[in-house]
Amino acid sequence: MDGNSSATPTTTQSSDVKPLGISAAMLSHVGCVRSSNEDCVTYSVPAAGSTDAAMGVLALVADGMGGHAAGEVASQIAATTVHLMFYREQRPVPEALAEGFAAANSAIHERAKNDPACAGMGTTCTAVALRDNHIWLGHVGDSRAYLIRKDKIYMISEDHSLVAELVRKGTLTEREAKTFPDRNVILRALGIEPTVEAAIWHEGLPAKAGDVLVLCSDGLTDVVDEEVIRDIAGMHQPFEACEALIQRALDAQAPDNVSVGVVAVVDADLPTVKPGRTTQETPRITQEIIVTEPRGGSK
Repeated sequence: MDGNSSATPTTTQSSDVKPLGISAAMLSHVGCVRSSNEDCVTYSVPAAGSTDAAMGVLALVADGMGGHAAGEVASQIAATTVHLMFYREQRPVPEALAEGFAAANSAIHERAKNDPACAGMGTTCTAVALRDNHIWLGHVGDSRAYLIRKDKIYMISEDHSLVAELVRKGTLTEREAKTFPDRNVILRALGIEPTVEAAIWHEGLPAKAGDVLVLCSDGLTDVVDEEVIRDIAGMHQPFEACEALIQRALDAQAPDNVSVGVVAVVDADLPTVKPGRTTQETPRITQEIIVTEPRGGSK
């Protein structure tokens, strides 16, 4: 069987639930052509016993658009707002994600309406949350979320783009889509309209030790194949995987900003499992790479 799939894996929840730990990292790079980075990445792995620990883990990538730094403003508003809303108070994950996306959309739209320099700005936003050994997704745009499980990679988000819609309708083949001239046109983004329909999972997918989640902007997926993402993220600790994936994009002359996050699920009670390095434990590797500090500490 091929190691790739667009279908979400099926799984059953065991009655003997073991605690799961998280090792994560996120990096962003301006790429080889752009003069500024309009992507924004952030994640939180709350320390055990902290106030936020019961609310779970959150990681997201936002890819802004608008030019003249407006895209950067939009992606930062999205990341900050979704994070703040998620950890504001404990409530069901779908509710927290939905409120975060709605608040971010309103904040970006209002800023664009009242600030001429930000007129027309918007951003994608793809977020994964983990709580009580389950995975949830919140998503708008064409940034992506993947799940790697047992050497297979599953795209668990759905692109809100013109080219993806044409492929779903059968108008274009997957091969034709790769060279379609309007492949970067997105149909849904935060901030463009007063309201937005975000794709929010209302039920969580049970997580398993060994699962690896990958979040990325299209700056990665436009130049790096899913098989490569699977192999690198599935074989390396999160920080090293992020470094290697960004380097692959740079080797392909990355025409866009490149952002990637890797979240690995591990058995929390296994002393032999060594957590992957996080950006908090690693110095900045170049001036061009944005190293995101995990909020709330890391395991």
